[in-house]
Amino acid sequence: MSQHVQPPTTHTALPLPVNASILSVSPAIEPHVMPLPKRETRSHRPTPPQRRYREQARRLVDTRALDRQAWLSIRQSGIGSSDAAAAVGLHPYKSQLELWMDKTGRQFNTKEPSRDEQLTSPLHWGQVLEPIVAEHYAQHTGYRVQRVNAILQHVEHPWMLANLDREVVGNDAVQILECKTAGIYGAKLWKEGVPEYVQLQVMHQLAVTGQQAADVAVLLGGHELQIHRIDRDEAMIEQLIALERQFWEYVESDTPPPADGSDSADQALRALFPQDDGETIDCCHDVALSQAFADLQRVRNILDDAKKQEAKLKHRLQQAMGTATLATFPSGVLSWKQTKPVNRLDTKTLQKEHPALCAEYLYAHPGTRRLVVR
Repeated sequence: MSQHVQPPTTHTALPLPVNASILSVSPAIEPHVMPLPKRETRSHRPTPPQRRYREQARRLVDTRALDRQAWLSIRQSGIGSSDAAAAVGLHPYKSQLELWMDKTGRQFNTKEPSRDEQLTSPLHWGQVLEPIVAEHYAQHTGYRVQRVNAILQHVEHPWMLANLDREVVGNDAVQILECKTAGIYGAKLWKEGVPEYVQLQVMHQLAVTGQQAADVAVLLGGHELQIHRIDRDEAMIEQLIALERQFWEYVESDTPPPADGSDSADQALRALFPQDDGETIDCCHDVALSQAFADLQRVRNILDDAKKQEAKLKHRLQQAMGTATLATFPSGVLSWKQTKPVNRLDTKTLQKEHPALCAEYLYAHPGTRRLVVR
């Protein structure tokens, strides 16, 4: 659906509708072409209109002199635009439970990346490349963009916050620019247009600022720039605010939201309850929990049977392949290759022959809780 940005014209694509089960309120919109202004007009700086976000949002704090700790503290006081998808349970990597722990001061991923770790950090490179993406967006569209340098706060819903990458100045068609980068693997999420979690992030920004439209400029794989237009949708914003308000009630009441089965929720539960106390609780009279346990037993049995069936099918196919490397079928290809030799450290022999040396490198690894069904 997305069209690549190529000079001398910039192609834009509108996002897909958000998941119908949660926010199915946006009508289908056809892609449109946004023509570039003539090159000689780009040097003229348009007179900026009054910043309309001042009518609906206030500048909560200036971010230019804000250190990271103060910035994180302010973010805890509300739902930012990058929190929106997680707050409504639609973020691919972050659950409501993990976000709730962040907002209630129970963070468990607080370690700052080392200098070496930054070299492979998507967050780090996103920050490094943000001004480059913004600059090339401005060059390709002819629009003037500038930093806002503030955390904005909705005047009617003070728990709604927004930190804009850039604002587009003097343009009635679009007022906000959101800059994104995606590597080789992350680019897969953009095959069908703007991912759902980014759509929610931008709609949250439009809700806070009162603006009418935003452009999402994304650099894919370091070499492909796409620009997508997202228009304000009042019905979607109304539903988004209602769902975010429900999440914020969990924060204000210090009540954890239900875990959703994601890896993020699993990590959050392990951080929230890292140790057991030896107590036994009787859930026999709790109908809902008893049913959940019975369902877990049933699903475990189904998985066990499925694994046995999988092993039988694998063995049948392996026996048919014999020494062959590949087998082709109408529905796909099966590969059975020998891996390259791997050098491994013989820790048992090392411990036996050099116990003192091994003792210098031993460290205590904290135990983890295991859930066992009996």
